[in-house]
Amino acid sequence: MRIKKFTDVNMMKKDIEIRTMKIEDYTEVMSLWQSIKGFRIRAVDDDFEHIKRFLDRNVGLSVVAIKDNHIVGTILSGHDGRQATFYHVCVDSKFRGENIAAKIVKEAIDRVNAEGISKITLIAFKKNLAGNIFWKSQNWKQNKEINSYELVLNEENISSIVA
Repeated sequence: MRIKKFTDVNMMKKDIEIRTMKIEDYTEVMSLWQSIKGFRIRAVDDDFEHIKRFLDRNVGLSVVAIKDNHIVGTILSGHDGRQATFYHVCVDSKFRGENIAAKIVKEAIDRVNAEGISKITLIAFKKNLAGNIFWKSQNWKQNKEINSYELVLNEENISSIVA
């Protein structure tokens, strides 16, 4: 149940628009992901069908940043009723330093908070120096009390790292 309703479009200075991610954005979003060195893309989870399922399950929570009619940033955001998780938080390298990441993170946080969720998790790979610096600068705390485990149920869902 949503506590607060959000408008679909949030205009920012420097002609940046933040809006809800739609499945119609998939091709452009995937192109952005494929352009970012070190970005991990999963063969199954990140295909059209699975991203559509994710967006349908988490209506209104994922966002894109748009500049000059092109998607320059993304956050996939979803929750299970207890906590939310951010996936694929990124900004096109040509537009970094314009505070886009902080703005889309704030928007995604506001949307999750409006759902009554009080905790958000994310994974920042150890080799992602810029990402780890960003999250620490935004006052996110690294959880040193847990180990992360995974069980692969679909061997075809391999991760590839953009070179």
